[in-house]
Amino acid sequence: MIDTSKPIVRSAASTATRSGAQHSLHRYRFLLLALLVVCVLPLTLRSGSLATEVLVFALAALGCNLLLGHTGLLSFGQGIFFGLGSYCAGLVLTKTALPVPVALLASIVIGAAAAALVGWFSIRQRGTYFVMLTLAFGQLFYFLAYTTPDLTGGDNGLLDIPRPALGLFGKALLPLTSPWQYYGFVAVLFLVVFWLLMRVSHSVFGRTLLAIRDNEVRAAAVGYDVKRFKLMAFVISGAVTGLAGALHALMTGIAPLSNIDYHTSEMILVMTVIGGTGNLFASVLGAAFYVLFADWLSTLWPRWLLLLGIVLIAVSLFMQRGLWGLGERIGQSLRRKPSAEPDNDTDNDTDNDAGKEPI
Repeated sequence: MIDTSKPIVRSAASTATRSGAQHSLHRYRFLLLALLVVCVLPLTLRSGSLATEVLVFALAALGCNLLLGHTGLLSFGQGIFFGLGSYCAGLVLTKTALPVPVALLASIVIGAAAAALVGWFSIRQRGTYFVMLTLAFGQLFYFLAYTTPDLTGGDNGLLDIPRPALGLFGKALLPLTSPWQYYGFVAVLFLVVFWLLMRVSHSVFGRTLLAIRDNEVRAAAVGYDVKRFKLMAFVISGAVTGLAGALHALMTGIAPLSNIDYHTSEMILVMTVIGGTGNLFASVLGAAFYVLFADWLSTLWPRWLLLLGIVLIAVSLFMQRGLWGLGERIGQSLRRKPSAEPDNDTDNDTDNDAGKEPI
């Protein structure tokens, strides 16, 4: 009797190996695209602050995409984590003599802690009620910041946030005084976080989030603890968004009250939707498009938000998969064109053969 189990096992193993290699290739491809964006921005933009703003909001959009695109959670609480990250970095740098890495680490921790709190309550509801809970938490944190001026500066925000040089053992090694020097520092952090999130999204944890997004009931029936996975996604998203808020405060030198407003949550969501959900690099495209397009429109007309609203309507009607989906459609159409063109020689030969009588 022939034993066919070994070839089947070898075939399954080789298939799994090929699948893993393909996923690794995709990760490196997107990482190279992110590196390309980091290198292109200084070549195309004159303002280092504008280029830094693109990467900062790209980080915030990455955190939002992990919730919306990979878990299916439409959260209006991203402004909470962004604002708390700004306040935390500002308080650490203005009230203490601790270095910048400690301030950034504290912002990551406070963003993750706030996300754990908001997520613990919010994930117990679905759909509209989930959205309303995150929006209510956003308003709650906004008024807490507004009514504690001794801590947050109130309506004025935290002012005069320093940006000290990066050092080791009290010796300054990397100054961050100029906009382009700070851009280089933010670019390195952006690439590191992008790579880590790519690893997360392609891991078993990331694929479980996709299963929850596609069919939460089936994922729970299989045995996954859906609430725990959602809460973990919230914590990761809050940590990344808190880091983005801290970097924004260091860039501008202030932590304004508007950073924790629900309008910031809306802006981050819009960036994520414009780029396209479900793909992390699409968030980078969405943030770059929003920041650069808004900067350009603001020079044309003071009421540029009206024009931006028209663009968002067009995206909702004609580009439901965002800029990334539009690029994929263009790439597919270009690949189809060569194969769709008829072969003239073959057609002529066919016509000539058709006109001959059979022997």
